[in-house]
Amino acid sequence: MKDYSVDKIRNICLMGHGGAGKTTLAESMLFGAKATERFGSVVSGNTVMDYDPEEVKRQISTSTSLAPLEWNGYKVNVIDTPGYLDFIGEMQEGLRVADGAVILASAKDGVEVGTEKAWDEATKQKIAKLIFISKVDEENSDFFKVFDQLKDKFGKSVIAFQVPIIEGGNLSGIVNVVTMKAKRFQGKEMVEADVPDDMKQVVEKYHEEISEAVAETDEDLMEKYFSGEPFTEEEILKGLQIGITSGEIAPVLCGSAVNHAGIKLLLDAVVKYVPAYSEKGAVSASVPGKEETIELKPDASETLSALVFKTVVDPFVGKISYIKVMSGVLKSDSTVYNVKKEKTERIAQLFLIKGKQQINTNQLVTGDIGAVAKLAVTETNDTLCTKEKPVIIPEIKFPQPMLSRAIVPKTKGDEEKISSGLNRLMEEDPTFKVELNTETKQILIYGIGDQHLDLILSKLKSKFKVEVDLGNPKVPYRETIRKKVKVQGKHKKQSGGHGQFGDVWIEFEPGPTEDLVFEEKIFGGAVPKQYFPAVEKGLRESILKGVLAGYPVVNLKATLVDGKYHPVDSSEMAFKIAASLAYKEGMQQASPVLLEPISRVEVIVPDSNMGDIIGDMNKRRGRILGMNPAPGGMQQVVAEVSEAEMFNYATDLRSITQGRGSYTIRFERYEEAPQNIAEKVIAQAQKEEGEE
Repeated sequence: MKDYSVDKIRNICLMGHGGAGKTTLAESMLFGAKATERFGSVVSGNTVMDYDPEEVKRQISTSTSLAPLEWNGYKVNVIDTPGYLDFIGEMQEGLRVADGAVILASAKDGVEVGTEKAWDEATKQKIAKLIFISKVDEENSDFFKVFDQLKDKFGKSVIAFQVPIIEGGNLSGIVNVVTMKAKRFQGKEMVEADVPDDMKQVVEKYHEEISEAVAETDEDLMEKYFSGEPFTEEEILKGLQIGITSGEIAPVLCGSAVNHAGIKLLLDAVVKYVPAYSEKGAVSASVPGKEETIELKPDASETLSALVFKTVVDPFVGKISYIKVMSGVLKSDSTVYNVKKEKTERIAQLFLIKGKQQINTNQLVTGDIGAVAKLAVTETNDTLCTKEKPVIIPEIKFPQPMLSRAIVPKTKGDEEKISSGLNRLMEEDPTFKVELNTETKQILIYGIGDQHLDLILSKLKSKFKVEVDLGNPKVPYRETIRKKVKVQGKHKKQSGGHGQFGDVWIEFEPGPTEDLVFEEKIFGGAVPKQYFPAVEKGLRESILKGVLAGYPVVNLKATLVDGKYHPVDSSEMAFKIAASLAYKEGMQQASPVLLEPISRVEVIVPDSNMGDIIGDMNKRRGRILGMNPAPGGMQQVVAEVSEAEMFNYATDLRSITQGRGSYTIRFERYEEAPQNIAEKVIAQAQKEEGEE
């Protein structure tokens, strides 16, 4: 592949609902541009983009993949992203380095959740949006119905640039609404043709919408439009480019990826309308250690800055870092500086990525995308630059994983392999988290949804040769007391030689803080001072295990008020044991209760789902604290819910809202568990203790 300057490079991200045909479209684009010799199929598992064994097995994209192609003197980097919401992190990686998005909507299925999500994410990133209505030649497809849905959903920026000519159920041509000319398919070729008579009226209506949109991009054009003068071809092109770059115009194109119909016209539109990276203005970057932002010129003469936007971990090849050059030139066989890790990295051989194929290249210029293997410390979201001018490129903001599960090894002794494999997978996937809960002794994994965690387990098995089961995380309950009691703890043992003697009277009562408060009120030396720390130590060790279900005890105040000692037989150990005996007795008498963790949950959902969400919260023993309007016709519901009721909420929320809802959760406090819940937890704890 020859070298291209930044103005001749286009990075486009294919987005849309799962099953809309993104991977097939990518395959058709590569085949049409002669970047691949055969047209692969998702069903056959031989596409360029879906090369991972998991993707072949599942017949869906689970990660973002890349392939470059050459078209009419331009280089187009095609970025194929997953449509399923569980893999939204992958979509955000691809979107962060794209200059434009091609959003797919199926002519059969219309606007779906994934279409909405793609639109929202591309809008947030402020990149040009093209909409491609796919599968227009399939049974039960309806281009015009789907176009109206898009316009209803996303507003007047959605404008038809193409209309399909359907004859006898087949796609026989496409009308270019901008030029008011048609092209008909003859074998593999396209020939100029007239707009069919029965389509002229609708094409003229759509053309008028284009003229209006062009007029709105410039005051002079607006005057010309109102005076009734027609625009020149140059004026239309300029107006459309301005509108598409600003996001005020989202052109709708159409075709059939399976039959390669309309794909070359789509590529023409990409190079014509999607702005080059250099046209989007200066690159903002922050200076490490300072609260200042600097601007970098997006061209080859600027100093180097590059963002690592994706990491792939292969047990055999090692780590591959995907990079977009934001300014300057990145060269093979060079040294760069990783600002965040404050270390230099050696760039051995750069390569372009075409699915799983690596194509060696000597350099990556501003705006281009490539990869490098075996960087020592670099991770996703790191910036590579020069040591002389360190800068930090804004990071990709990944969603927090909310669905948690506990890992249960299938084979004893696999813990180390599991831990190593999970950590490698975490390097690869910023939306996947692992933590060891020191209290419950469980390894917990967090993901976006069930499919996401299922994929992680499959990769753990195939790449790292370990199998695990999943269980619910244990809830970290607590225990406390409700009334004040005074009890004795006496330890006396006589067995030849020195005996053991310690006798204490301790008052237990609800305490002001979560931690144990220990005081002493000993008069007349009933217990010598040197034994006070032993009494406190005995209590601190004891509160790790409550008397109801063995959970740690909180909010406890213990006051040593009296006791006895023996000048020969007393020892620190004797008083420590005496204190623990008093603790057991005191806890039983002081009305012990079980406390459950309460979480604060903030849910963002469409207005239409409010009733269902509130009903679901009530089933979970939740308390609604408030409801607030949120942007985009959404509502925020704030509630407090028991942590034990929230394990499957990520899955249930998706089901209720068809994937449109999101939520955050954080620990708020402990409060007394209802009697029926406490009884179940205590019974389960006793059962587990009996099994040990």
